[in-house]
Formats: sequence, structure tokens, C-alpha cells
Amino acid sequence: MTLLAVLAALGLEQWRAFEWRVAVERVFVAYARRLERHLNGGTAGQGAVATALALLPPVLVATAVWWLADAVHPALGLVWNALVLYLLMGFRRFSHAVSAIVQAFKESDLAAARRALAAWRGGASSELSSDDVARLAIERGLVDAYRQVFAVLFWFLVLPGPAGAVLYRATVLLAGEWRGDAPGDDTTPLLRSRAAFGRPARALLDLLDWVPARVAALSFAIVGDFEDAAYCWRTQAMAWPVSEGGEPIGIILASGAGALGVQLGGPVSQPGGGVHMRPELGTGDPATPEILPSAVGLVWRALVLWLVLILLITLAYLAP
Repeated sequence: MTLLAVLAALGLEQWRAFEWRVAVERVFVAYARRLERHLNGGTAGQGAVATALALLPPVLVATAVWWLADAVHPALGLVWNALVLYLLMGFRRFSHAVSAIVQAFKESDLAAARRALAAWRGGASSELSSDDVARLAIERGLVDAYRQVFAVLFWFLVLPGPAGAVLYRATVLLAGEWRGDAPGDDTTPLLRSRAAFGRPARALLDLLDWVPARVAALSFAIVGDFEDAAYCWRTQAMAWPVSEGGEPIGIILASGAGALGVQLGGPVSQPGGGVHMRPELGTGDPATPEILPSAVGLVWRALVLWLVLILLITLAYLAP
């Protein structure tokens, strides 16, 4: 039943994206902001209470509906699981965003590629070269594939019903909203207050990321260049800055870069002419537009690997 729910969600998303998905996320973010306004006194203890108040309602509601539906008939529980996964997963976002950038490069339209990247990733892109666009698109694609597909699937498989999937995606949104660890965030009392208040949410996300980040990175290594992926994971991931996602994202990017045989990371142009320096990840040549389809293929192969493993586990469970 679990595999059927996953396949149904992936199929529905590829057929038609759920237009309300962003609206649902915005409602949750608005709720998180309201909690922050009422509870943020600048301490981690208050942040822990707010984190619990933010996460428990969606997790409990999603789980209770699943339990009731499954009690009526297992098929109803399956439908609910598929609908929740359809709401939470974002493979289409990643694949279609990369496809738009690839198409722009095929038409030799760097400006369109920059606009597509800016619409997807955010931030200024007018000064980026074609290689910069490709590098940042691959980075964002690997991170989105992990955050919106692999980690969601992992926790969906581990916890009963949709509890794990809802818990993970809600924690990602919460940690992003209450973020306070970026460079310069300790320069004002307000930002110092947010840094302390958001620390429990970020710590919970780090905990939830520990296992699935490594499983996803191993998947990239298996379906790509295993030796280079393992080397980059072992030697480069720890250097990835906390402001860019820390060790879990460093593991994903280092393994993905090694599996593809390209270099990621490095300096990023900032609005106003500045440059944000980041560690270099990967081996081989710098990322180029020609590598983008290979990056999409890497993620697809890793997803197929996961689906095969889920099938084998399901068959082993059903075997007498």
C-alpha cells in the first residue's frame, strides 16, 4: 500500500501540479509568523514551545484523518496518503524548472535562462554567466530533489501514515522562516532574538536530515560515479557553511557533484557587485549548461532506485 501511495502521488504530480500547494505552504508560514510575534522573547525555550505549537497541529490532523480513513477501509487510508504526498512532494517543481533553463540554453537565450533561474531560486541573476547559471541550477536542483522528494519519502516510510512526511516538510518551512544563522544575523537585537528563537526548529531539522541526507547521497553515488561521490562526500561535505544549509546539504551537494564529475560551490555574485565565497565541491570540470540534463538524469535514477528498494521491502514483508 505504501508503494501504491508513492506511485500515485508521483503520477498525479507529473500529470498536473497542485495549484493550491503553494497556498497551503503560505498559510502555514503565516501561522508560524503569528506564533513568532506572540511568543518570541529571544530565548530558545520559547522557540521550543513555538516549534511544538507549529508542528503538532498539522502532524496530528494528517495522522488522525489517515487513522480514521484506514479504520473505515484500507483503500481510503491509501487515498489519503497519496493525497498528502501529492501535496507535499515537489519533483515536478525541480524537473520543470531545470527544463525551462535547458530550453533557454538550447535557444542560446542566456537572459531567459537567468530569468528562469531567478524565478526558481530567487535573488539577482543578471550578472551570472552561462556556467554560473548551470552551476546554481544544479545545486538548487539537488537540494530541492532532496528536500521535496527523498527526505519526504524517507520519513513517510519511517513513521506511520503521513506523519513523517508532514513533520519533515513543516519543519523545513519552519526552520527557513525562523532562520537566524546567516552571516550578519547577529548585528541587531531583533536578529539575535530570531536566531535564538529559531534554534530549536533548526536543530530539529538537522536531526531529521541526519539519516535521509546520507541515504540520498549514497543513492547518488550508486547511480553515478561512486568513487568520486564517496571521496567528495568524505572530504568536502563538512566544509559547507551553516548559512547555506550546513552538513546535510553539504553531503547532498558533494555527493551529487562527485557523482556527476563536476565542480559545484565556489563564489556567487551578490546584488550590488559583492561576491559570496563558498567552498568548492566535486571533481572534474566546472559545471556547464551541457551537464544540466545529466543532473536531472541522476535524480531520476536515484528515485527509481528508491522505488525498486521500496518494492523489494514490500514484497519481503508480504512474503509468507
